[in-house]
Amino acid sequence: GKTSLSTATAIALADAGRRVLLVSTDAASNLDEMLGVLLSNQATPVPGAPGLSVLNIDPDAAAESYRQRVQDRMAPDTTDAERATVREQLSGACTTEIAAFDEFSGLLAGAADGFDHVVFDTAPTGHTLRLLSLPKAWSGFLRGNDRGASCLGPHSGLKMQEARFNTALATLSDAGQTTVVLVTRPDHGAIGEAARTSDELRTLGLGNQRLVINGLFRATDPGDKVAAAIEALGRQALRDMPDSLRALAQDVVPLRAFDTVGLPALRALLSDTPALPTQAARTVADLVADRPPPADYLAKLVDELAAGDRGLIMVMGKGGVGKTTIAAALALGLVQRGKSVHLSTTDPAAHLAATLGTGVPGLKVDRIDPVAETRRYVDKIMAARSPGLDEQERALLQEDLRSPCTEEVAVFHAFSRIVAVARSAFVVLDTAPTGHSLLLMDATGAYHRQTVREYEGRTSAHFVTPLMRLQDATYTRIILVTLPEVTPVSQAAALQDDLRRAQIEPLAWVVNKSILAAGTRDPLLSARLDGERAQMARIAAGLARHTYVVPWVTEAPVGVAALSALLGAAVRTTAA
Repeated sequence: GKTSLSTATAIALADAGRRVLLVSTDAASNLDEMLGVLLSNQATPVPGAPGLSVLNIDPDAAAESYRQRVQDRMAPDTTDAERATVREQLSGACTTEIAAFDEFSGLLAGAADGFDHVVFDTAPTGHTLRLLSLPKAWSGFLRGNDRGASCLGPHSGLKMQEARFNTALATLSDAGQTTVVLVTRPDHGAIGEAARTSDELRTLGLGNQRLVINGLFRATDPGDKVAAAIEALGRQALRDMPDSLRALAQDVVPLRAFDTVGLPALRALLSDTPALPTQAARTVADLVADRPPPADYLAKLVDELAAGDRGLIMVMGKGGVGKTTIAAALALGLVQRGKSVHLSTTDPAAHLAATLGTGVPGLKVDRIDPVAETRRYVDKIMAARSPGLDEQERALLQEDLRSPCTEEVAVFHAFSRIVAVARSAFVVLDTAPTGHSLLLMDATGAYHRQTVREYEGRTSAHFVTPLMRLQDATYTRIILVTLPEVTPVSQAAALQDDLRRAQIEPLAWVVNKSILAAGTRDPLLSARLDGERAQMARIAAGLARHTYVVPWVTEAPVGVAALSALLGAAVRTTAA
């Protein structure tokens, strides 16, 4: 609920007469859909909300601007071939991250002057921690480095911006200027991630924090078992909240009966007298009420995946939709069908082990640890290059490899290794939330283009890149996970479009936590079913080739027993 709450907060501040800039740092932002405004990397006024402007740090646009600035600094006599080579060097995920970070630092360092408040709607946890750690990492790396950070090519000129990075770091660390608002649902997994995030942010020097518990539900029909179970799980999760979070200032936002799209709904989100769902939404739902979505048990998807004897299964989607749970359930289902499975994650905020709870024979569980992978990559490069270097050259190489961008390269190498494992076994990959995964896909595409260029013209050349494996539907199965809500469905559709542009076709969609499939009579939940029906209809109308629905369950899907039950949870398509 970060986007909804940050937007509602920005609107409330603007309605109170403040000048507010709302900034999205999420590569998969849907602020445009929520506000009805075309997003760009320039501040755009929001009609109907005087004083509010919105800006999106678009990684692709920022990267293109960065590439152009680098090329503009090249000598006039540079050849077209040399310019093409530099442009290709600047086409990877590392350049995209630097460019987005440069925009972010600029806003922290004064580019947002003229506004009373800047509200950042951040990307999901892992990517945001990476972004917030960069001012400290870059300012430390540049300190005393007279050569500039040139290890990978695109970083020349960063030395000139050292003052901006230091200002950004000072702003983030100043409790008088920066407040971090942690958003969680009343759910054990979400609260646990919020606690880990809080601790990591304190380590980075961002100690001025408060907590928002979003979507707190109170049942109104004591005889409704689904409603009672939802309320009970939320209460238990709050009772078990870690002391580090309990000590923070807290705000609670009740579960609302409407989707937070449009200014009226966003204003109602924080209101003491929230609006009811609009008649238009009910009309859309009525059109499809008699057409339940074609859906199967999650176990049916496992049966389809298990028909082969190996392959890569990538579980992708927006942050908070339950990718880790679905990935763990699919891996467990494959093991139960006699398969050997490697379950891993690319998410910096990984919690696969906590989801499974215990070891399972036949299931190997690990994660791509950015710190460990960076250390391994640096050791490999030093071992390969050091023998031909003198002491000073070795010191310079080590200095270059301390650049924060080295981590991106190291993570890509680890991802490539895991993709290759699927040649002889099942690999289930729980990916980072959408925006971070797209950066990884960008790196995969850049590596593919570089390989093709190197082998071009060699008649006997044969090579297979990670991208080619992802494009091979017999090798890779992409599973998109969503919730039956406007924002997650829209972002899953956008992710699918991005994948298709890379000639990667998703196999299926999994709609997680469906109250419609679970069945309920509670007035508030019943009101939400109208929106859920409309989203199911969107998916059934052509978004997904195959759809699998996971009902909301009365037991938190943590541990082998609960995940096994999730595989066989009944799909009730007749819920009214």
